[in-house]
Amino acid sequence: MGKYATENIRNLGIVAQGDAGKTSLTEAMLFNTGMIDRLGKVDDGSSAMDFEPEEVKRHITISSSLHHCEWQGHGLHIVDTPGYTNFLHDTRNCLRILGGAVLLVSAVDGVKASTNRIWGWMDEFEVPRIAFVNKLDRERADYLKALDELEKNLGTRPVPVNMPIGSEDNFKGIIDLIHMKARIYQFDDKGTYSEEEIPDEYREEAERLRVMLVEAAAESDDELMEKYLDTDELNNEEIYRGLREGTLTGVFTPVLCGSATANIGVRQLLDYIVACLPSPLDKGTQVGVDPKSGDEVTRNPDPNEPFSAMVFKTISDPYAGKLTLFRVYSGKVKSDSVVFNPNRDCTERLATLYEMEGKKQKATTEAEAGDIVAVAKLKETMTGDTLCDGGKPVQYESPLALKPVISFALEAKSKGDEDKIMSSLKRLMEEDPTLQVQRDEETKEMIISGMGQVHIEVACDKLQRKFGVEVVLKEPKVPYRETMKKTVEQSYRHKKQSGGKGQFADVTIKLEPLGRGEGYEFVNKIVGGVIPRQFIPAVDKGIQETMRKGPLAGYPVQDFRITLFDGGHHSVDSSEMAFKIAGSMAFKKAMEAANPVLLEPVMEMEITVPDDCVGDVIGDMNSRRGKVLGVDPQGGNQIVKVQVPMSEVLKYAPELRSMTSDRGLFTMEFSHYEEVPSHMAAKVVAASKTED
Repeated sequence: MGKYATENIRNLGIVAQGDAGKTSLTEAMLFNTGMIDRLGKVDDGSSAMDFEPEEVKRHITISSSLHHCEWQGHGLHIVDTPGYTNFLHDTRNCLRILGGAVLLVSAVDGVKASTNRIWGWMDEFEVPRIAFVNKLDRERADYLKALDELEKNLGTRPVPVNMPIGSEDNFKGIIDLIHMKARIYQFDDKGTYSEEEIPDEYREEAERLRVMLVEAAAESDDELMEKYLDTDELNNEEIYRGLREGTLTGVFTPVLCGSATANIGVRQLLDYIVACLPSPLDKGTQVGVDPKSGDEVTRNPDPNEPFSAMVFKTISDPYAGKLTLFRVYSGKVKSDSVVFNPNRDCTERLATLYEMEGKKQKATTEAEAGDIVAVAKLKETMTGDTLCDGGKPVQYESPLALKPVISFALEAKSKGDEDKIMSSLKRLMEEDPTLQVQRDEETKEMIISGMGQVHIEVACDKLQRKFGVEVVLKEPKVPYRETMKKTVEQSYRHKKQSGGKGQFADVTIKLEPLGRGEGYEFVNKIVGGVIPRQFIPAVDKGIQETMRKGPLAGYPVQDFRITLFDGGHHSVDSSEMAFKIAGSMAFKKAMEAANPVLLEPVMEMEITVPDDCVGDVIGDMNSRRGKVLGVDPQGGNQIVKVQVPMSEVLKYAPELRSMTSDRGLFTMEFSHYEEVPSHMAAKVVAASKTED
């Protein structure tokens, strides 16, 4: 590393929804630049980028992978990112450190909801992008429809810089709209083509699109616009200049086309990556804070500035240990350097630096501003942390982890593995911050949460492969609650005489319901010392211990007030234990008389789906006892906002995928508790008694 000047570095991600062809395109780019000697295929497991067994098994990208290559004297760091909704958290972390992106659009499937989400993150992190319409050789390929969806669904202005010759079985090549030449391909995997004149039947359309291209280039720059208005033309160099300016400012999105698996249009895409996407210099100053003072600190993409970098990915391996990937923002760093981590307030020694080459690593001695490298066996550093010069520290803001959308109860298949589960899961959580594991104190279950059912299944596959731990997934128990509907006054006298000192306590309480979410309140209204002051906390404690298991189904009781207003005591036989028992029994009897009811957790969801799926989603939510709060447009999609009981959506992720042909996604978080309808409450109560 460090062999390319900073202005000649391109850090780019290949991004899109699932099955758009990202990995195939990355393979073709590496093949054309000589980094691999054969064009790997995702379907037969020979890809250089999808190498994890879980990826080979499912034919999808689960974890982002990195490689590098050279094109026209420029160093390209390429990040092949996941596109399926279960794994988009990894894509988001990568976008935080990338300079630019190539957005793939399938000519067959168009733009799905997950692409909208990725597009939003690119806006959030100010990532310039160019688009590549892929799969033009597939059945049902439609180039113009893909362009239309780019504009309609993503709100961008697509500017074609080439166009296809034919489609589906008749796809023959592309027309370069700048040089106005046709490239007819031989379909030999090597990307061999002959340059010819544009066929007559395509010339009119090519000339129309070229006018659009030149106009867009001119509009991005005042000087170019002035010339265009005077002469009605720009030369090729000026067109490239205008395209670069429009890309960097986000005024429009240049669109190329081809077929990644047939290696068509990939070399021209590489040309545009070099010409249009930003170098670290174009991305400019990074803003952070001084970890001690909190003052704003800036770093320029200059090798002579103090060293700073951001960790964007962690790979956990049971044999090689932890591999930490980071992007250098400023300065330079060498192997065996000691750096400071302000997030953990610790120093770390960087042993050997590595360049990532798919599943392989190549040792390197130095990394400079703009480079992306890896280092093994850092002790405390995690994804999202900053590494920097300890003498001139800076801390960068890292992306917040996405919230999990689905949970399962997890238990060891073999009892002997129970102790290994948590330590192994901690290793996986270092690699994947969106994977969350906790023990539910109420249900005594170990709960694993993630971005979808496939996400959690993959984590379990990794547990077995990497750490030899087999687990069983079960639907988690719903954390129901109990409360009451009536106000009740209840007395209880606890009296026990068995020789010697006895036990005596007399309490009278009022139990009254509170509003949802108001919790528990204890009010002392004892006057005249009928219960001595030192015994009153014992009454409260007895009630709090008993409220952990309600009378209906043994769930915790909530949203009520206890008022202690009368009672009695014995000068010898009263004690804290006696009043604790009296308080507990008074509460039990009061609950039985107060018309107890069951409460269920209600989740708030935002479901993003295409227009044609809104009716199905709303109908489905109604069948799940959901309440639709509203529907808001977003690009070519709709966001359905709904509140729905947790018990109805424990496995919603795969069901939404099936309902929308994998074009929908959702977020979900706890909202509040509501009373369970009586006929359903009876089933829950019956089930709880069966478990007992």
